[in-house]
Amino acid sequence: MYLISVYFDNSSTKRIQALIDQVALASGNHYMTAKQVPPHLTLSAIEARSVEVLIPAVKKLEGTLQHGTVQFVTVGQLFPYVLYTMPVLNPYLQELAVHVYDAVSEIPETTVSRYYRPYSWLPHVTLGKTLSREQMQQAFVVVQDRFSVFEAQITELGLARVNPHYDVLRFPLL
Repeated sequence: MYLISVYFDNSSTKRIQALIDQVALASGNHYMTAKQVPPHLTLSAIEARSVEVLIPAVKKLEGTLQHGTVQFVTVGQLFPYVLYTMPVLNPYLQELAVHVYDAVSEIPETTVSRYYRPYSWLPHVTLGKTLSREQMQQAFVVVQDRFSVFEAQITELGLARVNPHYDVLRFPLL
């Protein structure tokens, strides 16, 4: 599985990483920190026979996409194991996701996950993953105490392999 994701300005990255670290500490679930998964928002999840088939399409996006602002307004749960923070799906973010989908959806021998297609996508940034019921409850206590609404600048786009996370390529947005 490969992900095309966006990354944030330094201040927002530190803020999100602090939440990830606090969730790990309180819950005892260190999946995100042990795997060194950086704060990111996935625009597309793709099954492909090789990353090599994806690289040219992602490189074509370089120099064509603008940086932008999103506002994180809530936290939530993807049942039963994932805790996340979620931005408002504004026109900028939706258009970014559509551009990425258009760039990769026609590549032979690849499949874009049905959860990352336009108008069936829930933008989110994972704070904790593989959480048990008890760990989720502990994690929610943390985010209830420490989360507040904030704006983030989307500054980079990247292609990564998962499990473990590995950046294949990453570039700044205009």
